[in-house]
Amino acid sequence: MPEKLQSLSEKVLHIRSGNNEPDKFIKAGFSASKSEFVNAPVIKELPMTIECELLSYDEESCFMTGKIANISADESVLDDNGDIDYNKLQPVTYDPVKRNYVALGEVVGKAFCDGKKLKS
Repeated sequence: MPEKLQSLSEKVLHIRSGNNEPDKFIKAGFSASKSEFVNAPVIKELPMTIECELLSYDEESCFMTGKIANISADESVLDDNGDIDYNKLQPVTYDPVKRNYVALGEVVGKAFCDGKKLKS
């Protein structure tokens, strides 16, 4: 279901607290299963899941450190080599400064390669 933002479903998850809206997953049209890797639910209807383990949290700064425990992706967002294709996934991120959801897009550089040109 890789639409740009999966319409209202994801917005409902962001604006409603589970404390105040105990059925928010159901109201958003989602169902959850228990992760095999971390103590958190996995939303079955989303095409990709990144499961993280919290390593540390500083209450004063709200800084947290975690480690990725598992990444899973539906075949519909994989390329011919079995790698995640971001064009098929159509990932969205949240801009907390302007409070917008932003679709990630074009490649602007090659990691670990472009910087080598500066060393010469």
